[in-house]
Amino acid sequence: MSSPATIDALLDHMWQDYLAMNPQARSVRELFEARGESVVNDHIALRTFGMDPVGIEALAAPFLASGYVECGRYTFPTKKLRAVHYQAPGKPKVFISELLLDEMPADVQDIIAALVTQLDASETQRFDFCTRGRPWSIDAASLERLAQVSEYAAWVAAHGFRPNHFTVLVNSLETLESLEAVNDLLTEQGIELNSSGGVIKGTPGQLLEQSSTLANTVRVELSEGPVDVPGCYYEFARRYVDTDGELYQGFIAASADRIFESTDRR
Repeated sequence: MSSPATIDALLDHMWQDYLAMNPQARSVRELFEARGESVVNDHIALRTFGMDPVGIEALAAPFLASGYVECGRYTFPTKKLRAVHYQAPGKPKVFISELLLDEMPADVQDIIAALVTQLDASETQRFDFCTRGRPWSIDAASLERLAQVSEYAAWVAAHGFRPNHFTVLVNSLETLESLEAVNDLLTEQGIELNSSGGVIKGTPGQLLEQSSTLANTVRVELSEGPVDVPGCYYEFARRYVDTDGELYQGFIAASADRIFESTDRR
């Protein structure tokens, strides 16, 4: 496949990469479409490490160059993360988070630094850097150590740079008027949902309700051979009108903190 050169081509490439890693998302989308729904994507999430040259700014570059603007910053003290979300008219929001390396144990910092040094820095200048996958090799002991300290760190180490999840905007659905109805439909289909902090994170009063599937299991290659790890998940967001009469477009840190756990090992 040729490298995408426009933002629309990049967004499509991200979706196809995501479906290849999480085919359940295709089944869920088809489930909605079979009801006559036209599914709207609310936001895409990307993950990275907070160090040069792969921090949030590197992943945000193609979006900023294509008309996206920064619209919110968030911190997650327990998980040692920070995030920024970006918006552009008529496009899905992009939520990019990074691990705060200076808050990690020294040996974890060393493992991650050793991974990033394997990356050709010129890769970060590519328009499609956020879909380039894993540019490093890693051994099982290192991956296990990362997972012990941060499931988030282990996910990035295992998968590299690619979409972590896409999100259905529940407001766009006509036959399912609530997030509860969406969750009930998914449960009826045998799809397991993330119940950390409750199946629904957030409240109408906070102007955002979210739920998500649990990440599927995928096989990745380590130095010693293949191993099964958590892959991607599908999120569902119901937004509410704010005091200005506009649909709330931000995120709730406490809810996102629980959503992150959709890729925890089980």
